[in-house]
Amino acid sequence: MNLKEYITKSGEILLYNGNPDLEMLEIFSEGAGDVWHSSFDQGYKNAFSDLVFQAAVFYWYLNDYDNLDECVSWRINPNQFAVRKSVWEIIGGFDNDFENPQMQALDFGFACNRFYAAIPLYVKGLFVSNVIDKIIISSKDRHLFFRKNFRIDHAIYLNFRLGFWKISEWKLLFETKKKFKIRNFDTIIPPRKLNEIQGNPTVSYVIPTMLRQQFTVQLLSDLTNQIYLPKEVIIVDATPETERNVPLYNPKNYPFEVKVVWQRSKGSCRARNEGIDLCTGDYIVFADDDIRILPNFIENHIKLLQTYKAGACNGLDIRAYNDTDDLKVLENKYQNLNINEIHVGCAQMFSNANSCVERKYVNELIGNDVNFDGGYGEDSDFGMSLSKIGVTVLKNPFSANLHLKPESGGYRWWGTQAGILGKKRKAQPWELGVPVKNIPPVPSPTVMYGILKHYNHFQFKEYKYKHFIFYIVNGSKKGILFRMLRIPYKYLQFKKSIFYAKKLIELGKRTK
Repeated sequence: MNLKEYITKSGEILLYNGNPDLEMLEIFSEGAGDVWHSSFDQGYKNAFSDLVFQAAVFYWYLNDYDNLDECVSWRINPNQFAVRKSVWEIIGGFDNDFENPQMQALDFGFACNRFYAAIPLYVKGLFVSNVIDKIIISSKDRHLFFRKNFRIDHAIYLNFRLGFWKISEWKLLFETKKKFKIRNFDTIIPPRKLNEIQGNPTVSYVIPTMLRQQFTVQLLSDLTNQIYLPKEVIIVDATPETERNVPLYNPKNYPFEVKVVWQRSKGSCRARNEGIDLCTGDYIVFADDDIRILPNFIENHIKLLQTYKAGACNGLDIRAYNDTDDLKVLENKYQNLNINEIHVGCAQMFSNANSCVERKYVNELIGNDVNFDGGYGEDSDFGMSLSKIGVTVLKNPFSANLHLKPESGGYRWWGTQAGILGKKRKAQPWELGVPVKNIPPVPSPTVMYGILKHYNHFQFKEYKYKHFIFYIVNGSKKGILFRMLRIPYKYLQFKKSIFYAKKLIELGKRTK
């Protein structure tokens, strides 16, 4: 492929194919992206749906989003794209083992997004072309894609889903397995040097807490020692009135404004929304109450977002040995991380324990979806919702927290009731007036709600197949027969989860 060169005003070399708007390319070269294309308008939107057989609903970027001028998308048009020369050379360009340049480009974009920590972006109008391509992917290229990117069991599953009786597909699988190997993905795009903070951006720090006041005070101490201090810390505390220590959060002890809300509603999503309502900073840092942070934590969040010109990032979450670990443990664990863990790239998940978002985007979402209260999945929903409005959500390896995970306290206390049956059970928010009786829903109805909310019917069906297959094959070999006999009961649990999830879908997103 003969790519043309464009040298930016900063002296960086960009490579491109096709006819980009070079003025736009100059502007976007200063932002988060490493690869740019306009493929949605050229027939590539949601191309290569076969990826669902590996990813099901466990890949954030499985679907392309609608009505956006800019967003993360790995579906690259090989005839109309641009890339940083340094990124192209580190990765090695397109893989010529694929027959079709279309598959070469899709494979390159996917690997950039998922493995190499390079950021592929769709940009509307960057490449103007009247050609609408027909995407043709051969069975050979499909098997090669699965072989190069995933373990062999994913290719085997692919064949079962396409039709286990198709001898030609099995022949291709074994031929591909014999001739090619899975990539080791030991090459990672190095992070950029972080610039010093420009201007005086203000930071609001939101801490929802429940039955963990001492941990929250400990976190306040870490915030006091920040190099870049927050403007305000909003504590939304759901500790029952009989167990709370009101004077513990003494505003006079801190060099920032402390706002305390004694939560009367239930749920961490509602707690964060009540905190968001009080935020006035340019950025909002979301945190759990049971973390420890180093003095450069907030500083590095702002530096990264400004350096990459991105709207949100997800920090590094490091698990403590026990809940009494101190900052020395965090420093030691961070210094001993594998070098490949210190990369940026597109976030593959989102954590409300450690994230930083420009407040204007939080306001655009109108906060968290409270339909997730009482269950799980709210973190992923918030991160995906940011992507759906065009925000590039980055992984931030420079702002690490030590997650203490104490055995008691926290908002999951309400969620533990989900596994209890009978009169001792406390109603969950997602029950919506229809109490769980003899069969508890599995998976969590809020997880199921998130799947129905963000993925289509075809993708949900693949999740359903994998849910039951994983249940059978995971665990001891001796227990397989027992698990197979329990499938009818598991199916009833699954249907019960769908029942509650659909009731939440009917309500739609709620923020209060």
